[in-house]
Amino acid sequence: MIVYSNMRFLVVDDFSDFRSSVKGMLGQMAAQQIDVAANGEEALNLCRKTRYDVILHDYNLGEGKNGQQVLEELHHEKLISPHCIFVMVTAESSQAMVMAALEFEPDAYLTKPFNRASLQQRLDKLVERKRLLAPVLDALAREDQAAVVNACNALLQRDPRLAPLCQRYKANALAVLQRHDELEQLLQGILSQRPLPWALMKLADHLLQRGQLDQAEALYEQSIEQFPMLPAAFDGLARVKLARGETLKAQVFLEQAVKISPNNPQRQAELGRVARTNEDPERAVRAYRQAVTLGRHSAFRNPEHHLSLADSLKVQAGDTAPNPRVQLEIRQTLEDLTRSWKDDQGLGARADLLQADVLRRSGKQADAEQLLRNAGDKLANLETFFSADTALAVAEQLRELGRGEQADQLLGTCAEMYGDDPAVMAGIAAQTSNPSILHGGEEAAARNREGMRNYQQQQYPAALEAFRDALARQPRNISYALNTAQSLLRLLLSAPDDALLTECRACLAQVRSLPTSDPRHARYRKLLEKVDSL
Repeated sequence: MIVYSNMRFLVVDDFSDFRSSVKGMLGQMAAQQIDVAANGEEALNLCRKTRYDVILHDYNLGEGKNGQQVLEELHHEKLISPHCIFVMVTAESSQAMVMAALEFEPDAYLTKPFNRASLQQRLDKLVERKRLLAPVLDALAREDQAAVVNACNALLQRDPRLAPLCQRYKANALAVLQRHDELEQLLQGILSQRPLPWALMKLADHLLQRGQLDQAEALYEQSIEQFPMLPAAFDGLARVKLARGETLKAQVFLEQAVKISPNNPQRQAELGRVARTNEDPERAVRAYRQAVTLGRHSAFRNPEHHLSLADSLKVQAGDTAPNPRVQLEIRQTLEDLTRSWKDDQGLGARADLLQADVLRRSGKQADAEQLLRNAGDKLANLETFFSADTALAVAEQLRELGRGEQADQLLGTCAEMYGDDPAVMAGIAAQTSNPSILHGGEEAAARNREGMRNYQQQQYPAALEAFRDALARQPRNISYALNTAQSLLRLLLSAPDDALLTECRACLAQVRSLPTSDPRHARYRKLLEKVDSL
């Protein structure tokens, strides 16, 4: 018999009568620790203070966050333990709601109305399932993926009937550990017995990630044939098409995914991005508009969606000025952006440039000039520089607005920070012929290559000197700073030295504002963790 008296419950519903009713039912089940919340923000605040064993959360809470968005944020902020049971309670059964919530995987659904007996029956099963999986969930809570695999193996050996409960946890852990052969063997074995949707998706995603496009495509198609309401399969097919450069086909599959499950802001934004690539601004506007609206109360709210919506609206107007209604939407979208991310000078500058372009097209030159001056001031005071792609886009925008000198300054910084990447330099070369920008980093790049050769040959002191020299020539270069830090760390591991440790920390501090979107950010985090552990 399940004992509920020592469990902590949270009941979230905007109707006080319903909260009281559920609290009464839980009381009849001997539950004693029951908190209630009337909206998503209250629920999140309670979860920041208390670890709950069971959360019963209504989907539709009126204004503010809905149940799906609260669940997203609980996962995003890691406010929910793997042991916690999250039950989505709803009187709504629209496809959009069900598909959106399914993608974030609550432990169960409970449809209103329900009584004490049906609530207890459902909770009994869920509590028993979590109890059986306790060793796996303990390892998951510690984020120890190797222990998750071991715990799954132990449970499977003890009782093969637990396979349906363990296999997915094991597959996820193997994927994180990059034990590719074991993962494929496990998934192939599962699929040979039964075509489970999650296993099909996991194997297809894995093959896609490994560049096996044909095999991944076949599995996505098989998934759609057997489970036609699986939006992730259409997403996967879109990614395959994008990898092959077939952007029009990718858009078709994304539109099908959005049709099945439209309440995912990230999917809408991806559709907008692909539609822009396909020069389809009308579809891009609709998708980005949905991404902005859906993201309003979501953990996935993203300022890039606002900028992309405003820019798509501008592009939709062609070479002429947008009509007054569109201008109003652009202005409101950018005001929402700058209000929501008011401390981000880079976003503010990009919003100013976009609005200046709209005003210039509308013949409002004086207002456009003022915004350009505002953007220039913000660009001069950036605390965190742009990613390479954004820097190139902003430089191009500045040049189109007659600010060639500012564009070159931005490109110069971009070359110094990212110039060791040939693709970035090609992008810079497409915008400027300025030799100091295009060739200013060649000596530093040569020294960096020398350092890499020495490092590969395990000549660590010589590698360090070369990396130091490269960094001295281009102090803002991220790769040179990371290479120097890694060389210093390599020496520190064999012989502790306070001076080298200080220098290593200084190199990492130099790149602390590296955007999380930069592929080198993971390397930076790993180096930082190692240095902190010394």
